[in-house]
Amino acid sequence: MKRGKSRRLFKKKKSHSNQRLGCIIAIIVLIPICYGLYLYYQQYSVQHSSKPQIETSVSLPTPSGKDLEIPVSLIPRQEQIIRHKGYTVSYNKDLKIPNWVSYELTRQETKGKEKRGDNFIADPLVKGAIATNADYARSGYDKGHMAPAADMKWSPDVMKESFYFSNMCPQHPQLNRRGWKNLEEKIRDWAVADSAIIIICGPIIDKPSKTIGKNKVAVPERFFKVILSPFVKPVRGIGFLFNNRQAVEPLSTYAVSIDSIEQLTHMDFFSPLPDEIENAIEANADYYQWPR
Repeated sequence: MKRGKSRRLFKKKKSHSNQRLGCIIAIIVLIPICYGLYLYYQQYSVQHSSKPQIETSVSLPTPSGKDLEIPVSLIPRQEQIIRHKGYTVSYNKDLKIPNWVSYELTRQETKGKEKRGDNFIADPLVKGAIATNADYARSGYDKGHMAPAADMKWSPDVMKESFYFSNMCPQHPQLNRRGWKNLEEKIRDWAVADSAIIIICGPIIDKPSKTIGKNKVAVPERFFKVILSPFVKPVRGIGFLFNNRQAVEPLSTYAVSIDSIEQLTHMDFFSPLPDEIENAIEANADYYQWPR
């Protein structure tokens, strides 16, 4: 009886040892599996967490300046898009003036030494009618540059392009030579300060419009300019609106939001920007946020 009892106890101890060994092996196997599952969960949580808000306090990584220069028209309009070396123009052959003109001005380009040309000529790429010097003669209006010659001193070719009639609009002399010119000079200062500025400008036409000359060149009631400084922190944008008449007040007087100009022109500016940045800068009209 004693020997049988001893044998049963030995078997019981051996069974317990086997169970403990099995548990140890199971734990050793499960440790790397559990760690792998933990790493996978961490990665999944990062990838599927809510999208972070994009702040205007970061500089713009993309898209390129060229994409930002082209506004989106929200209504049908007659246009021919012409990409010159110095600027892009949406030319309207019915009005004989541009719908808009856009270009990027860099710090380096402001240092150009090319002399002003003053030779106003037809744009060789325009398809259809275009204004002439005779249309402006004795009209009471200046041939107002949209992309100014002073921003095109970095190349003889772009200086010549700036005098194409596709880049001109009839402007009141005391707008062209005062407020509009003052803004052009200020933008050059901003380009130097911020490294690069994107400018889109053009006329605002309320039908029916007044015309000048044999070619019936449309005379705009107003002019707009929208400006983006995309490589600073924070990204900045602002708009300017002028009536086509004498403009001698401080530039801050003419500052408006880009949103308000979009409503007047039926165009969407800087649409490649992330929505959070676009919405923030286009609602702002604070002239004093810009370099003095």
